[in-house]
Amino acid sequence: MFDSFYPGMAWADHQAHPDIWPHAHHSRLVQAGGIQWHVQQTGQGPCMLLLHGTGSGHFSWRGLMPILAQHFTVVAPDLPGHAFTSRGPEGALSLPGMAEGMRALMLQLQLTPQVIVGHSAGAAIAAHMALHFGSAARSTLIGLNPAWLPLPGVASWLFGPAAKLAALNPLSAWVTAKLAAKPGAVAEWIARTGSTLDAQGIDLYTRVLSDSGHVHGVLSMMAAWRLKPLAARLHEIRNPVFMHIGAQDLTVPPALANDACQRLPQARLHVQAGLGHLAHEQDPSGTAQQILLWCGI
Repeated sequence: MFDSFYPGMAWADHQAHPDIWPHAHHSRLVQAGGIQWHVQQTGQGPCMLLLHGTGSGHFSWRGLMPILAQHFTVVAPDLPGHAFTSRGPEGALSLPGMAEGMRALMLQLQLTPQVIVGHSAGAAIAAHMALHFGSAARSTLIGLNPAWLPLPGVASWLFGPAAKLAALNPLSAWVTAKLAAKPGAVAEWIARTGSTLDAQGIDLYTRVLSDSGHVHGVLSMMAAWRLKPLAARLHEIRNPVFMHIGAQDLTVPPALANDACQRLPQARLHVQAGLGHLAHEQDPSGTAQQILLWCGI
């Protein structure tokens, strides 16, 4: 609903600015599953799929990609409705829809991920893929501050009824984007996650969060997101699972990571002090090295 009001971000309008968008020379547009994907692909070796979290984009991996690409073929798409990827067909922004779309994308790219790294909601997509798709049944899953369980309290309400009401209001995305464009607003929002980012990180998040099409996609995803079915089946995942947690995460409480770890038969957990929900962007080198260690490199 109201999609025509929010056409989204067009890569054709931005690709002339490689100085703004990290690794833009690795970007391309791919049609798969009724979605036009913006994908960055670089490196050689086994496939590693990187899935960013809600409200973010491919740029979330800007600091990790050059390190990981020394050992893997790294694929980093924008999720449906985010940044430069289209929203797709009905249901594409739900958890099953995102996972199905990701499967279609990997089939189009003729790649099978040996490792899937997901941040926050991206980790939920990875877990859903492992449960439902044979192509991911043996993938190593690495969750960075993973959102595998329903958030407690008010946060759970924001990812459900409140987001649905916001998505139904044609002005919500426009108003939110206008707020994000105000100086200091995005830095304040990110600080509330327990993280601090450098000037480049703040600039990139400001560019997407001040775009009403991106915000509309984010709100629509949040309205469609349901984690209870996934949480009920976490114990069925037999993949190797590794969890990298920022101890200061104010978005997904570290206690939820401990809970999820106990439900996952093959999970190992690493907690990094002093970092928040965007720990991998605060310390990309350290996070990349931890990922490679878990991959036996």
